[in-house]
Amino acid sequence: MNRTPVTNRPASTLSRPLTRRDLFRLASGSAAAGLAALTGPQSALAQAMAKAKPLNLQITDLKSWIVNDSSSKNYVFCKIFTNQGLVGVGEGSVTSKAATMKAAIDEHHRYLVGKDPTDIEMHWQAMYRWPRWRGGPILNSAISAVEIALWDILGQALGQPIYKLLGGKARDKVRMYVHPGGGGSPQGYAEGWLKAKQEGWNAGKGGFITTDGDVIDPVRSVNEGIANLKAVREAVGPDFAICIDVHGKCTPTMAASFCRQAEPYFPYFVEEATQIEDINELALLRSKTNIPLATGERLFTKYGFTEICSRHLVDYIQPDVVHCGGILEMKKIATIGESYRIELAPHNPQSAVSTLASLHVDMTAPSFAIQEISSGKRSQFWEDFFQGTNATYEDGYALAPDKPGLGVTFDEKVGEQRPYVPVTRQQLRFSDGGIADH
Repeated sequence: MNRTPVTNRPASTLSRPLTRRDLFRLASGSAAAGLAALTGPQSALAQAMAKAKPLNLQITDLKSWIVNDSSSKNYVFCKIFTNQGLVGVGEGSVTSKAATMKAAIDEHHRYLVGKDPTDIEMHWQAMYRWPRWRGGPILNSAISAVEIALWDILGQALGQPIYKLLGGKARDKVRMYVHPGGGGSPQGYAEGWLKAKQEGWNAGKGGFITTDGDVIDPVRSVNEGIANLKAVREAVGPDFAICIDVHGKCTPTMAASFCRQAEPYFPYFVEEATQIEDINELALLRSKTNIPLATGERLFTKYGFTEICSRHLVDYIQPDVVHCGGILEMKKIATIGESYRIELAPHNPQSAVSTLASLHVDMTAPSFAIQEISSGKRSQFWEDFFQGTNATYEDGYALAPDKPGLGVTFDEKVGEQRPYVPVTRQQLRFSDGGIADH
């Protein structure tokens, strides 16, 4: 009797090892049903677009601004204007590349003006595919900024928060983690994290691995990082989620050593312990530690996450909504992760625009686990810039956005008080003067 193999592998691959192309086809097949439900003719998005068509919306202008936070970071924002007075806001902040980022956003002016802003999927495909040069932090972040603003317009036009147009709630609130800070010593770390817990947060993220100025030492930096982690765990107790951001600083040997030594302190995850050029480096680390791993802030679109998910190389994927392709693309990435039971933990060290855009996806994604914010607090400048609009936080969670569209806006006149300032990131080296990753 003939028996069909119990596998979803194509028959042509059963007699040989899987290639990356095979893995991509398998991942695409596994997620196909979820993606069809998300963007198909009966989806919430399709229904929302049909309702918006009679409004005869048309894009009349696109403008962008760079705003410096008066320290070491520039933010890049945009607005899309329409003939009906609706204005959508977006963000495309990229570290150290703000001026280039603004130019990339502005490049879309000639394509967008005169178009219907509710044709979001079509515009994404056009911006991504027609220019021929695809991918990378600049091109994808520019698309993300525009895409977020288009969603903001659609939500405002229909009088609904964006998450309602993505399929509605998959949860009632969104768990958040903050950056408690501290540093300088194990005691400094412990004090910073305990303060965050006392403020009502139940999760945080820190770097832990130390540097001496701009010098990183493969042994000392790891050992001091473990001492900092130990102090934090003792300060916050067993139930507080400790997320660790290695930030790509480690060599493969350093990453394996750090993860092994960190295991007794039960971190929620270790993020970006490897570089992105070779995902087999991530597979190697996976074989050497039991700690949950996370990555994704420097990956773009669904294509950048497919193989990582299909090979189960991480426990958490971390797309950044202002880099990965925008709101709908992050929802698609979450759906791919969901098909492999890999959880969503979006990256977000940016502004309230990025935070709200992330929250709309988080509310609808069954695979969502936890969301990053730098802090639940804002300076008076940012309060004025965002005109008081922000997410609402209670007991370590963000509540569902309740305003039409994105739920945040900004006053560019306030932002113009803090124009672009060239910023150079930390330039790490090893003790022999060799360049180190960051």
